Amino acid sequence: MRPTDTTCEHLLPLSTDPALRRRFMVLKDPIPGNFRFGVLLEVLDRLAADTAMAYAQRFQPGARVVTAALDEIVVRRVADVTRDVRCLARINHVGRTSMEVGIRVESAPDRAHLASCYFTMVARDGDGPGARSVAVPPLELADDVERVRAARAAARRAAYRREQDSLVEPPSRDEFLLLSALHREQEAPGFAGVRARDVVTETWERTYPEQENLSAVIFGGYIMRRAYELASICAERVALDRPVMAAVNRVNFFHPVQIGDKLHLTSRVVYTDGAMVCIETGIERISRDRSARALSNSCRFTFVNIDRDLRPVPVPTLHPSDYAEDARYLAARRDLRGLEERSAKGWLLSYLAGAQRG
Repeated sequence: MRPTDTTCEHLLPLSTDPALRRRFMVLKDPIPGNFRFGVLLEVLDRLAADTAMAYAQRFQPGARVVTAALDEIVVRRVADVTRDVRCLARINHVGRTSMEVGIRVESAPDRAHLASCYFTMVARDGDGPGARSVAVPPLELADDVERVRAARAAARRAAYRREQDSLVEPPSRDEFLLLSALHREQEAPGFAGVRARDVVTETWERTYPEQENLSAVIFGGYIMRRAYELASICAERVALDRPVMAAVNRVNFFHPVQIGDKLHLTSRVVYTDGAMVCIETGIERISRDRSARALSNSCRFTFVNIDRDLRPVPVPTLHPSDYAEDARYLAARRDLRGLEERSAKGWLLSYLAGAQRG
């Protein structure tokens, strides 16, 4: 089976469906970029799951899929809530039990490229905690385009592994000097800058049956939406104009969330650069009977602070104060550099970052 045979499409008819358009609006006022990105995350996760499950069930009838990670989303331009949005999904690469689903998000009918997304889905046999991973056969790569996409998928995985390895690497000389300068600034009399410890936002909630997916666990898109929404609130702690989404750097799913679990979501500003704000959100699940407690998700989002005309506005420099904050600061800084290198076409990540540093 070729990648082209796995293509799935989902259209959001925002131009003709007032109720749907209202659900995707941030405000009732006609402002630029009035588009709820968190709701789009739910749509994208469901489309990725449907695409992967259709492939898995060709070979394993009754197979389910779960989201292992949202590898990356790079925003290329701001969506217009009055225009239709088309999401085109396709499987780029198949491992032993995992599948990378790439999704192109575009406006309709002009097909302007809004974002590129990459999900890792895992095929499972059974539902709930007792489900096990099952193998699925690889794709047939019949032309150069399909081979290039598969190679890029493999490169993204390799880049993620390198970035994970870099988390335990000590600071370079330049990084050490940067952190030292940020620490010294905090020791100056009358320091009025932003300390990392002061820009943390958290919330609690419980999960319910209405949030369950076909695998009898809580829908991954719902979890991502809640993580994004808290992250955007946290970003407003330093982005005093208006933070808009530039990229989802990574969302990892470590443990499935069950019905009745209590979730503790914590968002932190971990890095700033010009108009850029990097937010790290962790989600801890606590079982109904309190017998199980684990980190279910880790997320990193990048926002850009903009004015009413979508022009970037610099945010205050973040000052880490201890080892944990230094580590998060460097991890986000390295992650953002890698994302910029891989995403030259992302207008918020390339143009704005370059403009602020230039």
